[in-house]
Amino acid sequence: MKGEGRRNSKCLAYVAAFIVFQTIIILVFALTVMKIKSPKVRFGTVAVENFTPSTTNSSSFDMRLVAQVAIKNTNFGHFKYDSSNVTILYGGMPVGEAVIAEGRTKARKTQRFDVSVDITSDKLSGNTNLTNDIGSGYLKLSSQAKLSGKVQLMKVIKKKKSGEMSCTMTVNLAQRAIQDLKCN
Repeated sequence: MKGEGRRNSKCLAYVAAFIVFQTIIILVFALTVMKIKSPKVRFGTVAVENFTPSTTNSSSFDMRLVAQVAIKNTNFGHFKYDSSNVTILYGGMPVGEAVIAEGRTKARKTQRFDVSVDITSDKLSGNTNLTNDIGSGYLKLSSQAKLSGKVQLMKVIKKKKSGEMSCTMTVNLAQRAIQDLKCN
């Protein structure tokens, strides 16, 4: 009888240890795998494809930028996003816009694709800063985009998330190249 009580207490201790162990495993799983983060959206590279200064007006131009958009999904589930727009701005005013088609980024992967943006200064007539910047040979631009969608874990959990991009860059007009590309 005395040994039977000891056996029961050992069994109870094993069950308690197993429950504590399982709780720790579930807690670690919940804090790492199940934590859903917003994807990161950035410009990887940007190239000036065409640049045409106006022959009649020194403060006018047209150009095409080809930008590599990178969507980094750090989640353990895929990120499916709706179509969106990327906007290029000069001095806070939009000068170009392109569509980012809807798509899907796999779990723990970075998806890259190119977007062409046609930029024109037609909407900036009378901007004295534009004339000065074109004269200096350097044009400061910024970009904005927001990708909204859902992260899906194990085909069960779906959570709305969005990735936002805000980049600044300087266009060297003489070399037709992008300098100082910085994304937040």
